[in-house]
Amino acid sequence: MKPTLSHFFTCAVLSGAGLLQAEIRLPSIIGDHMVLQQKQANPIWGWDTPGTAITVTFAGQSKSTVADASTGRWMVKLDSLPANAEPAALVIKGTNERTVQDVLVGEVWMCSGQSNMQWDLRQSDDGDLDALTARRPNIRLISVPQVGTQELKDDFQGAWTACSPETAATFSGIGYYFGSQLHETLGVPIGLIDNAWGGSAAEAWIRRDVLDQDPRFAALTAGWKAREDAFPAAMAAYEIALAEWKEKAAAAEAAGQTPPPRPGAPDNGMSGNARPGNIYGGVLHSTVGYGLRGVIWYQGESNAGRAHEYRTLFPLMISHWRDLWKQGDFPFYWVQLADFMAEKPEPGESAWAELREAQSLTQSVIPNGGQAVIIDTGEANDIHPRNKREVAARLARLALARDYGLSSLPAHSPEFKNMSIAGDKVTLDFNHVSGGLRAHDDSVVKGFAVCGEDRKWVWADAQISGQRDQIIVSSAAVPAPVAVRYAWADNPVCNVVSAAGLPLTPFRSDDFPMVTAPKP
Repeated sequence: MKPTLSHFFTCAVLSGAGLLQAEIRLPSIIGDHMVLQQKQANPIWGWDTPGTAITVTFAGQSKSTVADASTGRWMVKLDSLPANAEPAALVIKGTNERTVQDVLVGEVWMCSGQSNMQWDLRQSDDGDLDALTARRPNIRLISVPQVGTQELKDDFQGAWTACSPETAATFSGIGYYFGSQLHETLGVPIGLIDNAWGGSAAEAWIRRDVLDQDPRFAALTAGWKAREDAFPAAMAAYEIALAEWKEKAAAAEAAGQTPPPRPGAPDNGMSGNARPGNIYGGVLHSTVGYGLRGVIWYQGESNAGRAHEYRTLFPLMISHWRDLWKQGDFPFYWVQLADFMAEKPEPGESAWAELREAQSLTQSVIPNGGQAVIIDTGEANDIHPRNKREVAARLARLALARDYGLSSLPAHSPEFKNMSIAGDKVTLDFNHVSGGLRAHDDSVVKGFAVCGEDRKWVWADAQISGQRDQIIVSSAAVPAPVAVRYAWADNPVCNVVSAAGLPLTPFRSDDFPMVTAPKP
């Protein structure tokens, strides 16, 4: 059959498409100035023409594979390497040759969560001064842009950079302080991945199908499904209204009159940071598999009204990430919510206290997890407490004590263990009280409340006793106490700390119904 003009055109298009694919493409997470995780295998991946043989060479080792026959994606795993601060080149050969320059080997941590993790170094207390001294070229930084979508993005716009006064200033303050502490203590290169998104909900960080298939979150996903189903009709109505407005606006302008208000586009959160799966698809997915030591996490404010749900949602998220990375139970350390909002004159219920409890309970179901308590660093009038250095220090204590062999370093805040009641007095025992407990900045112990069978809470008198590892509480108004709470408020007045200055973890001994539990 004689070739037609359309046949030649089709061949030309296919040939052009092939030429466009005929080169190695790497994701942004794998690029110049990156840090590879020491002492474990490191995946290296990219894309090339389907079926192309790929060879990756680095630090005396060579790994080969073939690009997938349909997608062109390829991946190799480099063998475990020791830390190395000498810049090296990683060479990839396929259809063409790519060289990734200035690669170091050290410790890699992801800095994730919502705005308190996203908060710039320059916005932190003395962050401007700390930025001036941030000449640490062996700390490498990369930030992932905020994209909310159900589509699983394979890449993002970003690049690794060496830490400098300029790059550190706009990086996560907690991330920078955490990484700097590890760098100075361990003497190895540090890689920090910042993907935090202010105001984000935990469910947005989980792949959508994982939530859809879990009956525990049926109400959550059903609510979003209803919003998603209604969105096309809302957009169609908006487009009609917009077209009508344009006609009216043009007529008004021609007549010298003020045009009517422009209709607003519907906002059902389709591309936002609360829609289940959105941040996973647009932010996290493109980094899944990159070699990590662990994750530091600061989030929960957006889920405080659903603290009961967070008891299962947060552990699911952590387990889900670990399943995706296939690195086992890598360290995952989170920040418990700080004190915030107005102080209440009387003890009572609190959604924020219940969210903190959900965070504390996660320690018992997530192996190799840990919590930094910061109930002493918040600000009543600012949901973004600016003392990020202290927050990072408490996270660094967990990492250094549990992952880097410094087991004698105090890392855990004291936690409620059990209690005993004798008459009108309750004796409380605690874990992690090496060195004893003390009242900070006052001789009076503050923050405890007791109740009787009537469940009416009153402030309690409290004294540190025993080997400074017990606290005895009582109240003349409660002759037969049944339960005790500590720092149980949005913004509690409390002052018990360990010898190392780590605050006592807020707790309750009761299991009374939660104010954030789903209503029948």
